This record gives sequence, structure tokens and C-alpha cells, in this order.
Amino acid sequence: MVSFQARLNLTVVFLVTLLFSGVVLADDVAVTWAQLTDVQKKVLSPLASEWDTLRPWQREKMLDIARDYPKMDAAKQTLVQKRLDNWSRMTPYERENARKSHQQFQSLSAEKKNELRKKWTEYQKLPESERARLRAESPDIYKDAD
Repeated sequence: MVSFQARLNLTVVFLVTLLFSGVVLADDVAVTWAQLTDVQKKVLSPLASEWDTLRPWQREKMLDIARDYPKMDAAKQTLVQKRLDNWSRMTPYERENARKSHQQFQSLSAEKKNELRKKWTEYQKLPESERARLRAESPDIYKDAD
């Protein structure tokens, strides 16, 4: 079955990729929460309480998400909101682990990535009772798997 690390990789790959893809130029302005538009605030609301403590490059990545959000279909918007919410609930330690897991995942071969994705999909298809049983039997593997 899928380990917690694999689940975490798949859960935050999108967000971490957005956070770390590209280079932010040194002259980019650090926009405060108060300076965001109402639309940006709505999209980025899970990050409201910490926005002003984010690094400028992190803010820039989040602004890119907010800019592209209206162009996304409803399913993608829901996914982005879920991932922003999950990210906002993580502790700094969990975020660092997520970044490391993402880097490890990115270093895998395409075959291994596909294998992990397949296992995760199989796990997600299991009834909740079966997933609960797996988590109870192997808490180190399935820690926070849902």
C-alpha cells in the first residue's frame, strides 16, 4: 500500500511545485494582505493569517495561483483550494518535510512516480473501513493518510 510519505508527496506536489518553480526577481514587490484585491483575498483566504510573514517569492507564487484561478475549471479550483487549505494547516516542520518529500519524489524515475501514483489511487478507492484498518495495523506507514 501507499506510505504516508508517498501520500504526502502526491498531496503537496502541486503546491510545492508552484512554490518552487521559477525564479522570482529581486525587484519583485512584497505585497501585503491589505494590498490584495478582493478576488485575490478570496482565492488565497486559507493563507490570510500568515500572508504577511511569507517570503516575497512565496507571495509571488501564490499571486500566480490567484491570477490563474479564474481560468481553471471547477475541479481544478476545488483542488487548489483543498491544497491551499492543507498547506495553511501544516506546521513549519510539516512543510519542511513536505518540501523534502517533494524533492525526493521529483528525483524518482517516471516509472517509480507512476507506480506510487497508481498505489495511491488504489488506496483512495478502498472503502473507508479498509483504509481505517490499514492505518490501525500500520500507523507508521499510513499516518495521516486521509
